[in-house]
Amino acid sequence: MIKYIGSKRGVMEPLTAAVSALLPDGGTVADLFSGSARVSHALKQRGLAVWSNDVNAYAATLATALVQADLEVWGDRASRLIAELAALPPRPGWFTETFCEQARFFHPDNGAVIDAVREHIAALHLEPELEAIALTSLIQAADKVDSTAGVQMAFMKSWAPRALNPIRLRVPELLPRSASGPCRATRADVLDIAHEVEADLVYLDPPYNHHSYLGNYHIWESLVLWDRPETYGLANKRVDCRTRKSPFNFKHGIAPALRDVITRLPCRRLIVSFNDEGFVDLPTLMQMLESRGPVQVIEVERPRYVGARIGIHDRRGVKVGAVGRLRNVERLFVVGEPLSSRRAA
Repeated sequence: MIKYIGSKRGVMEPLTAAVSALLPDGGTVADLFSGSARVSHALKQRGLAVWSNDVNAYAATLATALVQADLEVWGDRASRLIAELAALPPRPGWFTETFCEQARFFHPDNGAVIDAVREHIAALHLEPELEAIALTSLIQAADKVDSTAGVQMAFMKSWAPRALNPIRLRVPELLPRSASGPCRATRADVLDIAHEVEADLVYLDPPYNHHSYLGNYHIWESLVLWDRPETYGLANKRVDCRTRKSPFNFKHGIAPALRDVITRLPCRRLIVSFNDEGFVDLPTLMQMLESRGPVQVIEVERPRYVGARIGIHDRRGVKVGAVGRLRNVERLFVVGEPLSSRRAA
């Protein structure tokens, strides 16, 4: 899995335990803010049929490979394709110029490999699952040799040691088909699809503050779309980072948007993940969720993301301020009764 701000790696055990408690015999789960697909992948691994959705193209691609694509269908072809891509000679192009020379997120030697592999993927016109597997392999490989603190808002003043390692492609961790049925990945705005979600349980992990996932991972978005967008700033962010805004990233927008989603969902079982740094306070969240039924709250204390722990720096890389705290609390709000406890109609 890639480095990801807001990753649920640290709360995966209580999260999957809560899902298992609500769906002891398996079933369907909709993960509507799937991000890196870490949670969707873990739920598929536990035999659930997962609908993984996100509004960003890179996230939908990760989910297509890690959730929708089944090992028994795509495994052999994926191995041959990744071997083919790994054997390509480096060929610098737009990616190298934009993210290795103008901005120094990756060493130019690795940028030339990324360019060659991405151009070849585009030329093959692959089936959606196989293309997603190839792109996920490329993203995961690039993530291991970047020169950042974990997000793509800025790059290191000097090369990070890992950035000097050669990039290596590997087949992503594909999973066999889930015992509960096929999984799928979509790219949609949750506000547009909430009313049509059919699942035994919905998991919501919305953005909780002003940090935009598109802005934090704009390189992955450009790598997947391969649209060579106009860029701006020292980080060469996509120009549409200025216009593709989410109400979930605004203090006065997130509560109405989250309430709207929760109200529209027809599902009776719900798990919401939210951070205590978020723009919505605990009483407001509880009020939203208690309209759906009794709420259990699970709290897990976690270190803040690495960029916050490094401190506050100016554009020259000089430390200019201190972080207020180094840890925060991730809360899981669990709503609903176990599926097996329902009485027959």
